[in-house]
Amino acid sequence: MSEFGVYVHVPFCRHRCDYCAFATFTDRDHLMERYSMALCTEVARAVEAGMPTATSIFVGGGTPTRLAPDLLASVIASIPRAADAEVTVECNPDDITAKLLSVYRSAGVNRLSFGVQSMVSHVLLSLGRTHDPANVERAVALARAAGFDSFNLDIIYGAHGETVADWRATVERVIALDLPHVSAYGLTVEAGTPLADRPEQYPDDDVQAEMYEVVDDLLTAAGLVNYEVSNWSRSGHECEHNRLYWKQGDYIGFGSASHSHRSGRRWWNVRTPDRFCDLIEAGKSAESSFELLDDEQRRIEGLQLAIRMREGVPVGSFSEHDLAVLDGLVAPAGDRLVLTRRGRLMANEVSLRLR
Repeated sequence: MSEFGVYVHVPFCRHRCDYCAFATFTDRDHLMERYSMALCTEVARAVEAGMPTATSIFVGGGTPTRLAPDLLASVIASIPRAADAEVTVECNPDDITAKLLSVYRSAGVNRLSFGVQSMVSHVLLSLGRTHDPANVERAVALARAAGFDSFNLDIIYGAHGETVADWRATVERVIALDLPHVSAYGLTVEAGTPLADRPEQYPDDDVQAEMYEVVDDLLTAAGLVNYEVSNWSRSGHECEHNRLYWKQGDYIGFGSASHSHRSGRRWWNVRTPDRFCDLIEAGKSAESSFELLDDEQRRIEGLQLAIRMREGVPVGSFSEHDLAVLDGLVAPAGDRLVLTRRGRLMANEVSLRLR
């Protein structure tokens, strides 16, 4: 069976983090049931139009755990999927209960991704996050008790006021949970966010580079392997849905602001849940706009995604001149070229030299 991904966007949040630029809303909870029904309708139309069977499903947001578990379960149930499909739901640790996880398991969810960001209280406050670090440990224990053996923690480095020692403490507390997968991202400043209006709180590039080395050292020593610039896992616990993205595979997104890709055509839905519901209920498409990539654009973009992964790109993907310029940033691995750790710190700059 060919790989095919499904993404479901849940745009509801209890609180909007200061660095977040995603299409999320704190004042639309009254739309939850209506939105869930619209999602099921959009899925049904795609199935009728011949949508392939999903090999992976990823429910993101926003905060999917804001939805009543039975509503989310009904959306997942409407998506045709392979028997061994990876089904991931992003979770706020504060929302996790044994009952919620039981409903998820019954719906076929087999992977969880917890938005943690930090295990240090003052760093969470700096990020505009509200959860208690102790709830992370509680959520992980509940997930294990519910039978989940594959889950991820997202953490962010470079917040204002976060020291290298703070970051090390976060990573060490994460490692103590004996996780199969960790994603660690450098804080970025996105236009239109509260953080963007506070230049004095922007992350320092040199400090972030040091923090990346810390997380890579600690996770590697704990037995997790870096398989993409920002992702580490134990064998067999890589996120197959994200790998589909990085391999330039085909996927369809459902819900407001969701993105899709099929054979070089990319399209995305309207941004707000209100508009999404109106269009679906009127029997119309929620598509907002699209773009078509030509063969050369697809080829270069494919290389730019591949260089971020452990497998790298074919030898010959850089000119001899650029290889000399990139000395120490890329290294040979058989008939492939891969990023060194220094190269991972400069992955975007390296990718610009692919040919």
